[in-house]
Amino acid sequence: MNRNYVAWVAILALGSALSSTPAAAQTAPTLGTAEPFAVLGGSAVTNTGPTVINGSLGLSPGSAITGFPPGIVVGTIHAADAVALQAQNDTVTAFNALASQSCTTDLTGQDLGGLTLTPGVYCFSAGAALTGTLTLNAQGNPAAVFIFRTGSTLVTASGSSVSIINGGLACNVFWQVGSSATLGTSTSMAGTIIAMTSITLTTATTLAGRALARNGAVTLDSNTVNRPVCSLGPPGCPVISIQPATLPQATQGIAYNQQLIGSGGATPYTFTLRSGTLPAGLSVTAAGLVSGTPSTPGAPAFTIRATDVNGCFQEVAYVFTVLAPVPTLGQWAMIMLTALLSIGGFTILRRRQLAHV
Repeated sequence: MNRNYVAWVAILALGSALSSTPAAAQTAPTLGTAEPFAVLGGSAVTNTGPTVINGSLGLSPGSAITGFPPGIVVGTIHAADAVALQAQNDTVTAFNALASQSCTTDLTGQDLGGLTLTPGVYCFSAGAALTGTLTLNAQGNPAAVFIFRTGSTLVTASGSSVSIINGGLACNVFWQVGSSATLGTSTSMAGTIIAMTSITLTTATTLAGRALARNGAVTLDSNTVNRPVCSLGPPGCPVISIQPATLPQATQGIAYNQQLIGSGGATPYTFTLRSGTLPAGLSVTAAGLVSGTPSTPGAPAFTIRATDVNGCFQEVAYVFTVLAPVPTLGQWAMIMLTALLSIGGFTILRRRQLAHV
């Protein structure tokens, strides 16, 4: 057989083998000390209205955090300290790790609204827009990673949303934004946003993820930001959930009972209060029973952890509202009678005063 022919066959075979080698799969970046943060700003963090942040709040190198209260942080606040500085450094590392991953699809010029995407790295040479619903199909893989890279801005229209289906998790969705991100009114967003400059969450926007701004401000307005967690504990831990994820309201002076249920790990679960304060009069047992008679109206924030027998755990942040009791008919009658007697007594006293003038 001709040696040149054999050589060409070998070269073609090698080329075919190389071309069929799959590209490296996208990977979630390591967030390091930025992982506990739900919101992290560079120059400032400002809030208007009853925002709830489930996770830590940080700022570095700026020091101006305003609007808490009325905003609530179910976590720790770090302003211009060593913890916030290190979190910013780790955010830069994560930003660069996202930027280094090869694009699997170029979506430049396309609106994300109406698309259904499978795991991959989606790139925009300039800004990205979302109008409507973006669906992320994890195809039954809870470890599926979705990465979005924009050359400049990320802007969502009012009422837009990101829906994750078929087993996907918000902790594996990342938005690397070249300049600033603005989420329109009532947007329902998912994923960790790492922006070079600023991040703005307009009125009533919710974020199942993180808002991490490297150099600029994070601006909030009556939002809910829930730091996403895949699994916690030793390597190989499954995703654990705690139900209900939201506790019903209670009323001052009325007995309250709510059983928390863990799933996804190995039973039995042990429930503990990890941060914050339960409403006065309530307690949580190791078996997950929240019970007692609340004695004070208000809306305290706290975090409960469920730990399975293998040491795997999950935490859920709650803002639990205790309402003041509504007066009964008899109590209303007594209030009115007291008011009338008070008015009558004042009238008599005033007449006496005038009579002596």
